[in-house]
Amino acid sequence: MPRIPHFDQIVFSGGGLRCFWHGGWMSAVESAARFDPRRVTGVSGGALSAAAWLADREAWLFERFGRALHRNDANVTWDDADDDHGRTPHQRVYKAIVDDVIDGPAQDRIADGPAFQISVATPTDAPAPDALQAGAAGLIYQAEQVVAPTPHPRLSAAAGMTRRLIDARRAARDGTLPDLIRMAATVPPAFRPDTWDDEPIYDGGMVDKAPRPEPDRGRTLVLLTKRFRTLPDDEGGRIDYVQPSDDVLSGGKLDFTDPTLLREAWDQGRRDGEAWLEDR
Repeated sequence: MPRIPHFDQIVFSGGGLRCFWHGGWMSAVESAARFDPRRVTGVSGGALSAAAWLADREAWLFERFGRALHRNDANVTWDDADDDHGRTPHQRVYKAIVDDVIDGPAQDRIADGPAFQISVATPTDAPAPDALQAGAAGLIYQAEQVVAPTPHPRLSAAAGMTRRLIDARRAARDGTLPDLIRMAATVPPAFRPDTWDDEPIYDGGMVDKAPRPEPDRGRTLVLLTKRFRTLPDDEGGRIDYVQPSDDVLSGGKLDFTDPTLLREAWDQGRRDGEAWLEDR
């Protein structure tokens, strides 16, 4: 049986429903051995992937998310604009799923596990209102991903957004981890922002799609959910970037009406994990 290398750190990138690629990849690779990192980070939907993996809830997340999408028949309704919980069904559906899967026992397990940080984006002290900053950063991010796609965007800071790493293990001990995971996937204007420690927070993928932890030490495994033509330098073999063998859910990463997308992403992750194992 192949032996998997030791990684001191594991990073779960974001990507909406593409993040079910994480679950399939992990299910295949960990059929050989369980990873045992000292530090874990997650961003956007990858925050939920990381939490589900740490709590051993990946299969439950897959099943629960599938049921929710089976019941949801629209991504946008006329009533959403004035809804207190979000401008689209995404925010309401996501909250219910996270609350169910990352429950008390799951949070207890996470609190007792390795260091876990969730990356978010926060506005700087620029004069523009928070929502305008976040919207501008989102547009800049999308443009950069078309022109020069990279796991580490460089231009969102121009709109006054910066990265913040939040101690998710502490949030688990406080019983607030589901709230943090939900807030970490706040994409304006579909999701309305909330505050953490009196600071508005948004999807951290606008600032860094593959945020390394603090402190950043040792060998790091970065699990991406989309393909990039070029990847950052591996820093002398210290960083292992793993990306899908093909595009995952091209154009459908936020379609909350089609549960078959989850299986598609999961199965591709499983195949890619099996191929990665064969190369060890």
